[in-house]
Amino acid sequence: MPDLDSIADPSALPKWQQISEMLIREIAAGHLPDGSRLPPERDMAARLGIAVGTLRKSLAELERQGLLQRVQGSGNYVRAGQADSVYAFFRLEHVTGGGLPTARVLSVERFAKPDDLPAFGTAREAHRIRRLRMLDGEAAALEEIWLDGDCVASITPSDLSESLYLFYKRRLGLRIVQVEDQIGVGRVPDWSEPGFGMAIGTPCGWIQRISWDQDGARAEVSFTWFDNNKVRYINRLG
Repeated sequence: MPDLDSIADPSALPKWQQISEMLIREIAAGHLPDGSRLPPERDMAARLGIAVGTLRKSLAELERQGLLQRVQGSGNYVRAGQADSVYAFFRLEHVTGGGLPTARVLSVERFAKPDDLPAFGTAREAHRIRRLRMLDGEAAALEEIWLDGDCVASITPSDLSESLYLFYKRRLGLRIVQVEDQIGVGRVPDWSEPGFGMAIGTPCGWIQRISWDQDGARAEVSFTWFDNNKVRYINRLG
C-alpha cells in the first residue's frame, strides 16, 4: 500500500476520497486480493497519517461499491469487483501495478483547433490543458488535453480538479462515457519540464485518446507521453 506522505497534496479531492481511490486501484492491481483482511483500522489510519474517522469514511465508500465486507468483531475483508472510480478511465499504473494519480496543471489556454487534431466537437476553438501527471507523487506522464470550446467559455487552472472527468461532470454537466485509445511510441514534447525526468525528444510511451460524451458526440482529444520505465498502460475488462 502506498505511503501517502510521498503523494503530492491534491487541490480538489478530499482526503477520504483520495484513500478510497487508492484502495480501489490497489484492489484492481491485485495488491489487495479478494478475501484478504485489511489491517486494523487504527493501525491503517496511523500508517496513512489520517484520522480513524477519515479512514472509516473511505472504507464505507468501498463497502457501498461492494468492494469491502465489514465483519463486526473480525475486520474488513476485500471483495474484488468493478468499482465506480473517479479514475475509471485512467489506464496508467506503476510497473508493479496500482498507484494514486495526482496532477499539476502546467498551462490552460484557448486556441483555434490545430488542423492536425482528430475531428471533435462543434466549435472552432478548444481549451488546451497541459499537465504533469504523478503516481504516488512520482512524475509519470505529460498530458495535453483539448476540450471543445462549446463545452465552456473559459477555464482557469484554479477551476480544475485532480480528475478532469470529475470537473467535467460536476461543473460542465459533461460526462465522458466512452474512450478510444491508440497506443504507440512518441517523443517527449518540447514543452516538457525538468520534473518529468526525461529529456525533450527522448522516445517514450504515447497515447492518443478520443473521448465521447453522454450524447455520443466527440467532446475531447488528448495526448499522453509516459515514462515506460516507470509506468505501464493497462486496461482490465470484465
